[in-house]
Amino acid sequence: MSRLAIHVSDDVTRALEAGAPVVALESTIFTHGLPRPRNLAVALEAEDRIRAEGAVPATIGVYEGVPTVGLTAEQIATLSETDDIDKVSLRDLPVVAGLGRHGGTTVAATAYLANRVGVRVFATGGLGGVHRGASETFDESADLTTLAVTPITIVSAGVKSILDIGATLERFETLNIPVIGYGTRRYPGFYVSDSGYELHYSVNSPEEAAKIISARDELGLRQTVLLANPVDESRQLPPEVLDDVLRRAWAEADRQGIGGNAATPFLLDFIQRDTGGRSLEVNVDVYRGNVTLAAKVAGALSAE
Repeated sequence: MSRLAIHVSDDVTRALEAGAPVVALESTIFTHGLPRPRNLAVALEAEDRIRAEGAVPATIGVYEGVPTVGLTAEQIATLSETDDIDKVSLRDLPVVAGLGRHGGTTVAATAYLANRVGVRVFATGGLGGVHRGASETFDESADLTTLAVTPITIVSAGVKSILDIGATLERFETLNIPVIGYGTRRYPGFYVSDSGYELHYSVNSPEEAAKIISARDELGLRQTVLLANPVDESRQLPPEVLDDVLRRAWAEADRQGIGGNAATPFLLDFIQRDTGGRSLEVNVDVYRGNVTLAAKVAGALSAE
């Protein structure tokens, strides 16, 4: 264990010391987000995609209480097969570490750990944000406040479709978090390429994205740069299908009195079952695209 109480794998350490491109990956996508055995296959494929682009993957999680940047394939397999594994956001990190437990790290915890050891780029699927009805419940993801003070770059396909996307974009603005479209001025909606909201800025190459990231660093700013990478329209869930299933999912959640932390897994499971697994395939396509783009951006950064 390092002096930071974070274990960094030898491959990641060598890459960071050499200034080579490294891409962080979260672990909740395979500990909580995907069904078995698909979860393990997707996790290992993501690492292979990063290597194919000439970068080093750094899958992050908590293994036997040790926050780890660069899980081995065996550790990834163990976490992906562990029942009732902890979902670790930043508030949970000291608890799970202190008690020696396994944990899958969320966007917030992954971004924190990656930045702490010097990894500059992070690929994920969808971000957390403001939940519907948050004006009454104050239900907002810890991703928001963490990204406001964590100078990393996250490639995602927007925030999760079940969230209040408009309110989340307003919070990003309040928190001074820049949102940059990749090849688009329309903010993606995870399962769909266009959420209906416009973006002020866009870039069309990894090199342009790298220039923004470097400028953020040179200015001494501490917020995350969000690179919004839409799923290809040919692979998206048809918007009318998504609108209909979301309406029915929320109605069913209200009928059953499901809210708080239980709402997100319920809604995502409803969407997956109702679409006959189609939403799962979109989820995987989204992740693949973000992983590949993140590796290209990391490469452009290391070449500067």
